[in-house]
Amino acid sequence: MKLIAVSVYGPDRPGIIYGISKILADNNVNIVDIEQNVLQGLFVMFIIGDIERCSISIEELKGLLEEKGKELGVHVHLTPFVRPKQKEKNLYVITVLGRDRIGIVRDITKILLEHNVNIERTTLTARDKLISIEFVVDIGDANPNEIKRQLKEEVESYGLDIVIQPYSIFKREKRLIVFDMDSTIVDAEIIDELAKAAGVEKEVKEITKKAMEGKLDYKQALIERVRLLKGLPVEVLEKIYNQIELTEGAKELIQALKRAGYKIALVSGGFTYFTEKLKNELGLDYAFGNELEIKDGKLTGKIKGRIIDAEEKAKIIEELARKEGISKENIVAVGDGANDRIMIENAGLGIAFNAKKVLKEVADGTLSKENLIGLASILKLPEEFKKRI
Repeated sequence: MKLIAVSVYGPDRPGIIYGISKILADNNVNIVDIEQNVLQGLFVMFIIGDIERCSISIEELKGLLEEKGKELGVHVHLTPFVRPKQKEKNLYVITVLGRDRIGIVRDITKILLEHNVNIERTTLTARDKLISIEFVVDIGDANPNEIKRQLKEEVESYGLDIVIQPYSIFKREKRLIVFDMDSTIVDAEIIDELAKAAGVEKEVKEITKKAMEGKLDYKQALIERVRLLKGLPVEVLEKIYNQIELTEGAKELIQALKRAGYKIALVSGGFTYFTEKLKNELGLDYAFGNELEIKDGKLTGKIKGRIIDAEEKAKIIEELARKEGISKENIVAVGDGANDRIMIENAGLGIAFNAKKVLKEVADGTLSKENLIGLASILKLPEEFKKRI
């Protein structure tokens, strides 16, 4: 097989692909590969052609293509092409998110170069001031876990978020997304708000901190915190719900997920009083939480039924996967604390949101507090506007 490479670029207009491909076909050149795109009104196309049976010389073919290019108002270049020897690739998809600024592409590609990671394809998506850059890369013989750890650390040092997925997982359609509630969907730790109302804020915050850092057994920590809330009137819960705010971008993201056909679940170590209200308000498919015992209009300081800790969260996800008839590769999990660890590890895509280090270490990627809407780009939701670079 004798190959040529043809590159075409210039202002977009109808008929460019037809005009170039007609010349190739009329002269017995077989197109073996083609990629074309329009970037900010600029037409870009690359063609690999087999000229083994070409009826004219390369110089004549080049002249015809250049002449057609002038007619169409685009630049056309033809060069001989030798296909490099291909070894088996180890493909990953790396998505970098952050507020738009000069130099992001330079900074990230420098990191990838230093780790000998070869970039196969690059796509940039813009949403207001937030951009996401998606790289399809070949990590070669590198240890996936080690290079993921290093890349996450280095990219985050630039104040950017990063998500790293094996290409085979990336291609799988995601059908279920599971969110934690506190400090994920809502911009608050609701139990701290309850503690404030009960006058035990300091004690509860200290227990919460130890639990989220993985230094204290979650079940015991929850029991101790709820015990401190004994006697709190149920009216206070309603007041707190009305005061809490959703995390920036949460409502928009959930609406986009629903339009894209996702099943959406809230699986929280928080309380059903709040998860059920959020389920109804946001139109979620599932909601799970811990049920506070209420008697005579006041909290008893006890929890009814099973306690949802890290293990229970993982079990709930398994139950949902069976119910929806999907595998773990079809699940996205988003959370911020140590009790989200197992569900993050077990999901096809696990995202540590504004998270502690213990969770970042096991997640496929991280999102900072202001970038929750960036998940729309990672999941390629239809509303995204894309442009190639």
